[in-house]
Amino acid sequence: IDEMLIGNQSNADESSNISNHVKDIADFCEELNTSMDSIKAILDEIADESIDEVDTCLEIGPGLGTLTSSLLKRFEKVVAVEFDTRLAENLPKSFPGKNLEVVNEDILRFDFSRVEGPYVVAGNIPYYITSPIIEKLLKMKNRPERIVLLIQKEVAERIVSDKETMLSLFVKNYAGVELGPVVGRAEFTPPPKVDSQVIVLRPHVPVVKEEVFRLVRQGFSAPRKKLIHNLAGLKSKEELTLIFTKLGVDIDARPGDLHLSDWRKMHNEIFS
Repeated sequence: IDEMLIGNQSNADESSNISNHVKDIADFCEELNTSMDSIKAILDEIADESIDEVDTCLEIGPGLGTLTSSLLKRFEKVVAVEFDTRLAENLPKSFPGKNLEVVNEDILRFDFSRVEGPYVVAGNIPYYITSPIIEKLLKMKNRPERIVLLIQKEVAERIVSDKETMLSLFVKNYAGVELGPVVGRAEFTPPPKVDSQVIVLRPHVPVVKEEVFRLVRQGFSAPRKKLIHNLAGLKSKEELTLIFTKLGVDIDARPGDLHLSDWRKMHNEIFS
């Protein structure tokens, strides 16, 4: 009888374990579907943000083609620049009959003059090359009509912040900036260590000239130091103090306290 009871208990435990495994799998599938629906909605929003009455979209780093699918529904042609050779070779197989051109190349080496007519750029870009990619997109001759990128949330916030950095000043000099939706790290598998955010750039004529940016670069040579010390080689401290006072800039100001218009006025005063 004891053996029968033990056997029955064992069967009950096994049945319970199977039931728990089934529930775990069901919960995982539900979470996965929720996550995929969330990601698809975000990708669709990125694709929607990219629309600018043009026929062509250049996608940076298409990977497996999740965003590519959304873009192909909204643009007549998608040019996908993928660094990974295997991914680049497999991507066209996922979209037979679609007007998709896949280029196996590093985006920082890609010749954008190959893209004909007005176009927009979209992509989920690697965090470690965010600045070089944005700089290239905004300074080249054949600039896109609109740029929609998924980047590190902290970087996106710094770009639009009133506390300026070299990157924020550069971006604001060459483009209008808007923030899009936040994408939490939990939406990715495996999850990264940081959250992401969509940023929308609309290129325009530069606000200040390149010579002003040479002054900006000198000013940011030591970002945490007082600006007046970083500019010491251009004028005497007495002359700089007079210029700061005239422009209403605090003597103790750091480089990040000045906006583009302030830097232009500072340049005019120093080099007049």
